[in-house]
Amino acid sequence: MNFRSLILIISLIFSLLLAGMNYYHEQHLPTLAFIAIISFILIFSLLNYVFQKFVYERIKAVYKLIHNLKLGKELKDALGDHKSDDPIGDAEKEVRDWAKQKTSEINQLKAQEKFRKEFLSNISHEFKTPLFAIQGYIETLQDGMIEDNPDMAVSFLKKASKNLDRLSYLIHDLDEIAKLESGQVLISKEKFDIQILIRETIDYLEDKASDSEIQLKFNPKSHNPILVKADRKKIQQVLVNLIDNSIKYGSRGGKTQIKAIPLIDQILIEITDNGQGIEEKNLPRVFERFFRTDKSRSRDIGGSGLGLAIVKHIIEAHQQNVHVRSTEGIGTTFSFTLEKA
Repeated sequence: MNFRSLILIISLIFSLLLAGMNYYHEQHLPTLAFIAIISFILIFSLLNYVFQKFVYERIKAVYKLIHNLKLGKELKDALGDHKSDDPIGDAEKEVRDWAKQKTSEINQLKAQEKFRKEFLSNISHEFKTPLFAIQGYIETLQDGMIEDNPDMAVSFLKKASKNLDRLSYLIHDLDEIAKLESGQVLISKEKFDIQILIRETIDYLEDKASDSEIQLKFNPKSHNPILVKADRKKIQQVLVNLIDNSIKYGSRGGKTQIKAIPLIDQILIEITDNGQGIEEKNLPRVFERFFRTDKSRSRDIGGSGLGLAIVKHIIEAHQQNVHVRSTEGIGTTFSFTLEKA
């Protein structure tokens, strides 16, 4: 129901009431009809003037302001002309939509604030742990251990060096994520055989896998090239992170299986280990920065805790998808797609 229809109905009701009141005093129908018509005209005119002057124009101005602000106009330009047949109804709709939008924005801000606090807490802890360890080793060495126990001093220096490496990984990976998120890292696509890259990555990680007694297996069904179109260096970084992750968290004496599966217009890469697996509740968070399913074991193993976050950013920069599925006690599979060349 629009504005004028409302006034029309109100005027009609009041004019009928006035005519009804006069009916008890005078039952002359022509006179009653005249009174009803005159009352209707007067009441309609009065209500129309009052609503136009004090309600309609103000609501119309509010509607213009809300509508134009939603369009992103500056406040000084927001009161420009915007015609509407039903500004009251439109204003109500605009306010409801605006309220929903602001509620959504507030929820997003709260989530971002929570994420920021968690991130600052995590990064503070990640930096403090190796720094305090290095500080402790150096202070012990300064207290005379080098002369008193040279073998122990060498051991402490090695541990300090290991913690420095961890700090170096952390700073490098943070810088990498910052560049990926800001778009500073450009994806330079080229055509290459993904099977060759997988074999190169396996050769690079073979010694580390042997130390953990883990077999790295890649047995393609065909010897024909599987060509993809992607940034070769970045995809090698993805493969290194995922295969290295399978070595770190795989079961000693187990294996990591790598597969390259042709799809219609994509190539699916899968890296599967037979480690302890990941709890189902933790699966949605494995690509978060610094998220660790087993914090104590993860820090003993090493790494920055940013590897999977980097993997996600690189694959999404290629406009492709990365997934994880896992079953506790059986193993974990990370998979990602690449554009087929």
